Amino acid sequence: MPETTALLADPIYRKHLEGREHPERPERFDAVMRGLESAGLVDGLLRIPSRPATEEELLLCHTQQYLETVRQDFAAGVPYLSTGDTDITPNSLYVASHAVGGVLNAVDSVMTGAARNAFCAVRPPGHHANAQRGMGFCLFNNVAIAARYAQQKYGVERVLIVDWDVHHGNGTQDIFYHDANVFFFSSHQWPLYPGTGRADETGEGAGQGTTMNFPFPAGAGRLEILGAVQNSLVPAMEHFRPSLVLISAGFDSRIGDLLGRFTLTDQDFADLTLAVMQIADRHAKGRVISLLEGGYSLAGLASAAAAHVSELSGR
Repeated sequence: MPETTALLADPIYRKHLEGREHPERPERFDAVMRGLESAGLVDGLLRIPSRPATEEELLLCHTQQYLETVRQDFAAGVPYLSTGDTDITPNSLYVASHAVGGVLNAVDSVMTGAARNAFCAVRPPGHHANAQRGMGFCLFNNVAIAARYAQQKYGVERVLIVDWDVHHGNGTQDIFYHDANVFFFSSHQWPLYPGTGRADETGEGAGQGTTMNFPFPAGAGRLEILGAVQNSLVPAMEHFRPSLVLISAGFDSRIGDLLGRFTLTDQDFADLTLAVMQIADRHAKGRVISLLEGGYSLAGLASAAAAHVSELSGR
C-alpha cells in the first residue's frame, strides 16, 4: 500500500470571485495553504496538477441543459448563476472546470496507487449542486463527479461519501438518492441552509438505506458528530463495504465559523479523519480522497485543514 498523500492545490483556485465581497472568497485558498505550510506538511506531499474537465466528465452528474444554462449565464456576463445563490466572476467557469478536472486527477493518483490518499484544496465548492442546478456557492458537484468517474473508469463498485460540512450536501444526496452503490453520510446543523437532510431521508428505490443523515442543533460538536461516525456509519460500512471513500471536507463545522454554529475543534477533525481512514483501511485498501467544501473563518480553516491533512499523511 502506498504511503504517499497527494495534494491538489493549483493557485488557479484562488481566482474565482477575485475582487468580490463574499464569504467564499479567494483568501480561503490562501488560508488552507498557509495552514499546511505552517504545519510543515507541503514538502512531503505529492503534488497533483489541475486540468479542465471534459464535457463528458461534467455530464457524469449534470444534465446537458444545466451545462447550457451555465454557459449562457457566463456569456451574458451576469454576476450570479440564474439557478441559485452562487456568485460568479468571468473566470469562474474556467476555475470550476479545473476544480473538477483536478479532483479527477486525484482520483487517478489514488486509484493507480501513486498515492494512498489525497486532499483537494479546490474552489468553488460543490456539494450543493445537483444534476440540473447550481446553488449555495457551488457550480459543479466535485465529489459526485469523482464518485461516478471512479466507477466508470476504474470499475469501483461501491463508494462512500462522508460529508461533515455544517450545511447539508443536498446536491450530492439528490444525485445518488436512488443509487444502491453510492452511500452518502452527512452530519449538519439543523435548521440551516439549504433546509434538507432530515433523519428520515434515507434513500429511495434501489437506494433505500444508502443515505444517512444526522441533523444536529446549533452547539453540537464532537460528541454528536464523531459519535454518529463511530456508532452509526462504521457499523453500516460492515454491510456496505465501500471500495473507495470520498470526503466532503467542510470546515465550517469548526467552532467560531462565520456561517455555522457547530463546535468541532482541530483535534476533532483529526479524529474524524482517522475514523474515516479506518473505514477505508478496512474496506477500501486505504483509498481516501478529500475535497474542500466550506469553512469561512480563515484562521480556523487554516488550522483545521492542517489537522486534517496531518492525519491523512500520518505526520
